[in-house]
Amino acid sequence: MTHAAADVSRWRSVWRQLPLIVALVLLWVFLWDQVTVLTVVTGVLLALGVTRVLYLPPVLLSGRFNPWRGLLLGLRMMYDVTIASMEVAVLAIDPRWKPLNSIIAVQLLTRSDLVTTLTAEAISVVPGTVVVDIDRERGLLYLHALGTRTEADIDRVRRAVLGTEERIVLAIGSRSQAASVRAARRERRANDARSKGAPA
Repeated sequence: MTHAAADVSRWRSVWRQLPLIVALVLLWVFLWDQVTVLTVVTGVLLALGVTRVLYLPPVLLSGRFNPWRGLLLGLRMMYDVTIASMEVAVLAIDPRWKPLNSIIAVQLLTRSDLVTTLTAEAISVVPGTVVVDIDRERGLLYLHALGTRTEADIDRVRRAVLGTEERIVLAIGSRSQAASVRAARRERRANDARSKGAPA
């Protein structure tokens, strides 16, 4: 790679991280509860230190946001939280219910640290499921799920996780990530169609 190409790549990385840097600066200002030159400057320095100096995996944003997909993601999150809250409440007061839960491994479709983190957070927000571990190298989420008595229940949880990841990618992921999750969705649907068409 030439020196000029390296400079372009470095500036592109900084540009993609700009929203994250701005968010960290705003958080720092909010923590101090005052907007001064000192708080802004120290916030910028700390944000640059966190994103560029500390030994952490780089958080690179795709630079893409689809407002329609973002709206659908938010609406689906509210729906999932509402339905799951009612289901967990019913189970909590049902004297006949005997807990039977599972630790489920779900293979994610992408390797993006940002998408993995957002998917884990979104899954944990929904009552009845909580992420207990992440295998970053292999792109695996391990989550604890309530009411998984059968293989169909476990498969339903896996599909819910992959659906959440898909909606996040379509909202904020890169074009290549969006294309890959769409291809995976088409493959899942084709497999489902073949399974339903197979003789019993």
